[in-house]
Amino acid sequence: MKDPVIELAQALIQRRSITPEDAGCQELINQRLAKKGFNIESLFFTDTLNTWARKGDRSPHFCFAGHTDVVPTGPEANWQHPPFSGLIKDGMLHGRGAADMKGSLAAMLIAAERFVDKNPDHKGSISFLITSDEEGPFINGTTRVIDTLEARDEKIDMCLVGEPSSRDVLADVVKNGRRGSLTGFLKVNGIQGHVAYPHLAKNPIHSATPALTELSQTSWDNGNDFFPATSFQISNINGGTGASNVIPGELEVQFNFRFSTEVTHAQLQKRVNDILAKYDFDYSLDWIVNGQPFITEGGPLIDATVEAIKAVTGRDTALETTGGTSDGRFIAQTGAKVIELGPRNDTIHKVNECVSCDDLVALAEIYELILERLLT
Repeated sequence: MKDPVIELAQALIQRRSITPEDAGCQELINQRLAKKGFNIESLFFTDTLNTWARKGDRSPHFCFAGHTDVVPTGPEANWQHPPFSGLIKDGMLHGRGAADMKGSLAAMLIAAERFVDKNPDHKGSISFLITSDEEGPFINGTTRVIDTLEARDEKIDMCLVGEPSSRDVLADVVKNGRRGSLTGFLKVNGIQGHVAYPHLAKNPIHSATPALTELSQTSWDNGNDFFPATSFQISNINGGTGASNVIPGELEVQFNFRFSTEVTHAQLQKRVNDILAKYDFDYSLDWIVNGQPFITEGGPLIDATVEAIKAVTGRDTALETTGGTSDGRFIAQTGAKVIELGPRNDTIHKVNECVSCDDLVALAEIYELILERLLT
């Protein structure tokens, strides 16, 4: 007989919910939450279905956050098992979203059901914030739900995001913060011409190279106890007509900062503009702030999580802020304490994504113990 966590994870994986499609995942989750006394709000923005489900109206308010959408599979013929089969083989649950993050959603739901059954008069509130837009442009998902909650002054005190945080074994890493992300779009204008007559043209690649070199060699900060130093990376460069004898008329450069709490995005923007202004070329620069850095330094949420992991796995966990961004960045900006805890991340977004069945069962136990420590 399969564990309820595995049965639910299979049912979710079998729904082809490629961003921003939900494919019935939230309906399945909502039906079960409603039976346990959760008030369900389905929030649809443009092309994205979101769920806000809450039981209770008191503090402390603990929220499980996750997403039902998954990235595309790529050629399905390259998969060892059909990516939406939810097949189990040799103790591993296979399929797109098994690790990122339908397995975590299943563990969250089962943990909440078990906790509520054992503690019908628990303290505080439990909620679920679920979106189908985490893997996409993140425009109409969690950030819009948070806007809705903020507009009615509904606050989350503590939030656990089920992103796959574990590195080598289950729960060896908990993300207690994330770096900020800032993207710049630089357009350098030149004059197109023949490479044999450079005096009649102006090469934007040549013009921008010294400035790009300085940007890539600049130290932006030294980080701190929680964050590594801020990094600058050029991610895309596009210039030229495709012909070897033509000087291009423009150059486009895309770059990204992953920044610590030692600097603000405004400070980084000013320093970039100051560097560019030192060089004689014509340019325009646009910015997108993808997310602000956040950190949860300690307190009840961290303590309960560390204790629960120790009780279930017998191991100590590490608190880290490495990796990319998550929807936790939107929730943290409201003042909530946010962590990320989920299964191993070694197969996420890959062909043959899979997760250990034993790990998902243990993850549900960890989640349930966290609830017990915080709300009883």
